[in-house]
Amino acid sequence: MLTLGMAVLDTSATNVALPSIAATLQANPSHAIWVINAFQLAQVVALLPLAALGEIRGYRNVYLGGLVVFALASLACSFADSLASLAVARLAQGFGSAGILGVNLALIRHIVPRNRLGRTIGMNAMVVAVASTVGPSYSGAVLGVASWPWLFALNLPLCVVAFVAGARHLPETDRQPRRYDWSEAALTAAAIGFTVMTLVATGQGLAPAVILGLAVLAAGSLLVVLRRLPQVPAPMLPLDLLRTPLFGLTVATSVASFASQMMAMAALPFLFHDGFGFSPAYIGLLMVPWPLALGVMAPLAGHLSDHVPASRLCATGLALMAVGMVLLGLLPAEPSFADIAWRMALCGVGFGLFQTPNNRTLITAAPPSRGGASSGMMSTARLFGQSVGAAVVALLLRLMAPDGATIALFAAAVCAAGGAVVSLARPRGGGDHV
Repeated sequence: MLTLGMAVLDTSATNVALPSIAATLQANPSHAIWVINAFQLAQVVALLPLAALGEIRGYRNVYLGGLVVFALASLACSFADSLASLAVARLAQGFGSAGILGVNLALIRHIVPRNRLGRTIGMNAMVVAVASTVGPSYSGAVLGVASWPWLFALNLPLCVVAFVAGARHLPETDRQPRRYDWSEAALTAAAIGFTVMTLVATGQGLAPAVILGLAVLAAGSLLVVLRRLPQVPAPMLPLDLLRTPLFGLTVATSVASFASQMMAMAALPFLFHDGFGFSPAYIGLLMVPWPLALGVMAPLAGHLSDHVPASRLCATGLALMAVGMVLLGLLPAEPSFADIAWRMALCGVGFGLFQTPNNRTLITAAPPSRGGASSGMMSTARLFGQSVGAAVVALLLRLMAPDGATIALFAAAVCAAGGAVVSLARPRGGGDHV
């Protein structure tokens, strides 16, 4: 949890520091976004290959290795003297983060007994929510007394504490007796990476030739991966698991939910700033009720998920989230803080009620031998959904101005409602592989 919280805190804090980074390195603000993009792209392409490596070499080893890479990359970030060197260091940091996140839940599955799994996953979600909530304030506090490199340098003592504790206490797990296929890892990374880049290029409105070229590369990589699948007993892109109704529908629910969440999180600042004229500081305050409510609800949802079918909990949570987004889209012309806060909190409660039961189902719907694949797929579904949501918002803001942000909220509500329907379609009695 310490490592997970640190990784999330680093991400949210870096987002806030972007203007300071661009000014110090004399970089164009539009180019500075690659400090974020490099990290996310490395994460999304490396999650499944590193999760598969965990099944073969041990989740503990991949986790600790990812922590070491994250620490060294953080040190490199703190010494970066140009935007290019910082982007390269952030790329390495993303690979380290993928090693941590790719096997995080697979390790938890080996640490806690089954009757406490839901509650523990709920605590995980609470750590993510709390770190996301305090990230902007933490970044502001550090930048108030020091320069942005300290945001990365302060990761190092936490990494040391986490590594020492992990080396002493993280359990050894069973290893699968198969060879690691580096060519499959490269093809899987290419298929996912080019797909995400196609979504980003579409949302940003890049030249049609660029979008088409990325789409062709994505389709070609995916086709090669699919043709190799019959020869692979445990593929990194886990189509063997995705073919099972419980696992496949759970992943689909996850993609829909995170796409919906990202649409809202990307659209709301534009609505608050351009639609209502709020200041950036006030907008930051308005965004707090969502993760705060999520952090309160996640542990409760974890406890419920050990006793109540996940399909019902997830559908209820996504329905609440959809209602909250519709209500945000219907805000009065001059909303008060309370008008916005309770709607944001409703979305946070809904997402908190959804997230933990869905993650519990995803991690237990696969046999123990495929724990890495299910853990990696959970993070991949989250990042892929967020990429879809960001691309949709960018497209709507570009094509539907000045109402693009409001339309994006309604689109997010439709996406959440669709996820609720998919959740209810999941078979009951699954998720018994513990």
